[in-house]
This record gives sequence, C-alpha cells and structure tokens, in this order.
Amino acid sequence: MKIKTFSLLKTLSLTLCLCFLVVAGAAQTRDEKAEAVLKKAVQVMGGDNYLKVRSLVGRGKFSLVREGVTGSFQSFVDIIVYPDKERTELKEFGRKNVQTNAGDGGWFFDAQTEVISDQSETQVSDFKRGMSVNLDNFLRGAWRGKAVLSYVGRREASLGKRNDVVKLTYADGFAVEFEFSDDGMPVKALYKRKNPEGEDTKEEDRYAQFVDVQGVKAPFIIDHFSGGKQTSRINYETIEFNKPVPDSIFAKPSSPKDLKKDLKL
Repeated sequence: MKIKTFSLLKTLSLTLCLCFLVVAGAAQTRDEKAEAVLKKAVQVMGGDNYLKVRSLVGRGKFSLVREGVTGSFQSFVDIIVYPDKERTELKEFGRKNVQTNAGDGGWFFDAQTEVISDQSETQVSDFKRGMSVNLDNFLRGAWRGKAVLSYVGRREASLGKRNDVVKLTYADGFAVEFEFSDDGMPVKALYKRKNPEGEDTKEEDRYAQFVDVQGVKAPFIIDHFSGGKQTSRINYETIEFNKPVPDSIFAKPSSPKDLKKDLKL
C-alpha cells in the first residue's frame, strides 16, 4: 500500500511539473504580429489615458431586438470596476432590476417579486465569460497569464476592406476573436456559446459610434448578434471614467428598500 501511494504521489508530481512547463512555455511565446495589432489599438483608443482607466460609469438605453424589430427600451446605469466587478440597473415603467457581480459571487434583485437572490453558479460563470470577451479587459491585458494571444490573419470586412483578426485562447479551450480595422479601431468580437439545447451558437459584439471622453475613445453603441441575428443594442448616452466607486455598491443589501433609491455616484 505504501509503494502504491508513493507511485501515485510521484506520478502526480511529474504531471504537475509537466503542466507547469507547458504553461510557462506558452507564457514565454509571444505572437509579435498579434501584439502589434493590440498595441496599435491601444494607442488609437487613447494610449496611456486608456490604460489608466480603472472604472466606468455609463448611462443610456438598452433595447431587445427580435426579427429586426426593436422592442421595449429600458434605461440603464452600468458601473464597472475593472477587471471583474459590475453593477447594472435596468429600469422600465418605474420598476428597477439590479444585477451585481464581484469576482466569484453575485446577486440579483427582481423588481416584480421584490426578492434579492444569490446568483447561481451558471449565472456567475456567464458573467465571467462575458468579462473574458470584454473589449476593455482584452486591450488592457487582463487576460495575460490566463490565455494565449495569436494572430489569425486578414478577414474581409466590406468591399475592398479587410480587418486584422487576433484570437485569445483560454486554458479551458474557450476562444474569442477580435477584429480591428486598418486604422486600429475595434470592430467586433466573435465567440461561441452553448444554447439551451447544448449546441454551439455564434455570438458577436459589434462596436460603433466611438466618442472621445476624457481623452479616451469609447463605443457608445454595442450591438449583439446571436446566430447571425441581432438580439440587442446598448446605446450609451453618457460615460464617465475613473469616478470613485465604493465597494459597498457591490455588496448584497439586506433589504429591497435599499435598492429603491437611485445610486448617487
């Protein structure tokens, strides 16, 4: 029994060493062409000003799109503290839903039932996946040490135009591609997600209407497509960078009454 235990421990030790060498080797391998595309985009987005952004407070309208027709509009307040904290408040007909995530946890407030509930593992996982395809987290390097960056090539964008495409591949095999125009501007992000039937569905975020805010360019319109069809639009009306955001807004409140007042930031 002692011999078997020793063999098992030795095997595990060798396996861990091999895994470490593989990860270390991947970390040391840099795709210079992909890095050049990323660097160019960072400069276009604002350079040092862009890299120094630590938080975003955005306000605007969110709308669902079905069969090419825009449905109901909801006003929103979105607070992000990079790389992994977000609180989104959606209001429609005077009722407000709140979704909040911070690292490995999250909670949700349903205005209709006035119930505050913890997010499920699936919901938290979906949030993390969303942050892994977030354009800002990509350009600011939040993926480093977690994913490998590679250059895919040039992809047709429109008549006579092509985009540079780079890909992030995470340790679990999940991959996201980012496209950039010749001038370095971000165009879209493409990835896959499992639908309720367990099938892979192509997801796409398209960026438009870039506005200079505090020396930083930000897309004021983000359209989401699923399976080739548009499903939603985020339309920012205002964006503020590096506004102080207290940690308390990410903590789960003890009573729904605490959520009825508008946030004061």
